[in-house]
Amino acid sequence: MMPRLNSRMEAVQSPIIPVVGQLILQNPGTISLGQGVVFYPPPDEAIVAISQFLADTENHKYKAVPGIPSLLATLEEKLKIENRITIHPNRAVVVTAGGNMAFMNAILAITSPGEEIIINTPYYFNHEMAIRMAGCQPILVNTDLNYQLCPDAIEAAITDKTKAVVTISPNNPTGVVYPQFSLERVNDICRKHGIYHIHDEAYEYFTYNGVESFSPCSIPESENYTISLYSLSKAYGFASWRIGYMVIPEHLLEAVKKIQDTILICPPVISQYAALGALKVGVTYCKKHLQDLMAVREVVLISLKSLENLCTVAAADGAFYCFLKVHTDMNDFELVKTLIERYKVAVLPGMTFGMTDGCYIRLAYGALKKETATAGIERLVEGIKQIFQEE
Repeated sequence: MMPRLNSRMEAVQSPIIPVVGQLILQNPGTISLGQGVVFYPPPDEAIVAISQFLADTENHKYKAVPGIPSLLATLEEKLKIENRITIHPNRAVVVTAGGNMAFMNAILAITSPGEEIIINTPYYFNHEMAIRMAGCQPILVNTDLNYQLCPDAIEAAITDKTKAVVTISPNNPTGVVYPQFSLERVNDICRKHGIYHIHDEAYEYFTYNGVESFSPCSIPESENYTISLYSLSKAYGFASWRIGYMVIPEHLLEAVKKIQDTILICPPVISQYAALGALKVGVTYCKKHLQDLMAVREVVLISLKSLENLCTVAAADGAFYCFLKVHTDMNDFELVKTLIERYKVAVLPGMTFGMTDGCYIRLAYGALKKETATAGIERLVEGIKQIFQEE
């Protein structure tokens, strides 16, 4: 007999990117505006640093669970200068295998099964999945029409089972940037109710029009309940290297170390050396490529203006996403499938980000050079216009 499957995983949605990826493979020539990666590779300094890893045979053995000391020290300096976060005895930094693992570490460290985590819709799908994997309940709170936080609604959703509020800025999937006063308000709500504020800053360098991202861990006296998550995947073209890090209250360090030691033992040491090389170049590496990204962004925004009667596109001053509400009764996955099969352009459906009250799609423009992005957005615009004509 086959074992009877009754797993917590049944409550977890299937990742959408492999599903869309399969559709792309079945339709050669499709331009993908789906996955959120950047078009540029890691800096040369990251590759050179690998030789330092190889020069010491001890590096082929397990290393410290929270990360190698030299990388931790470099990250502490970066946090102090760029994020105004001081690492002192009440705080700790832990290197992780990417930002997603940092989030999973945080959820497992602070919750027991059956407890609740508040996430704002549209949410980042891997966050929602991680919460369910931990046996917890994601509590969905709507953002406003511009996808900005609604602190009063967040506070109203808090119960005696709530353990944390999750915020992401610059945001995935919407690209909006939450202003400092809004994040400070959410952080104060968390302090007042004795819960954690988990803030994802994976896109911290990707802001436009003079807008700046804000780190809640920089709020005075917030160290006991504020958790910030970071990643090198976007800023340094490091997606497959799997290096992220987290700033946590010191009282969570032992729990996080237990989790990381069980799942990973230690972050990939070769990737940690590459991260050291990348961080020597620093934020200037990302900023250098932002000029090209801004040119692509301009093409995307100009093209989307021609859809203003067919779609609602909220202003997005961060990351490299646009989140569209398409004014149609068509199911969003059917729209995505049609765009791939008939118009050879791929985007992601809004349902995977928790949006079920209409037809929404997310497009990502960070992975493409200007010429390809231009062709892709032209296909998207033409496809949506044609589909509306047929309705």
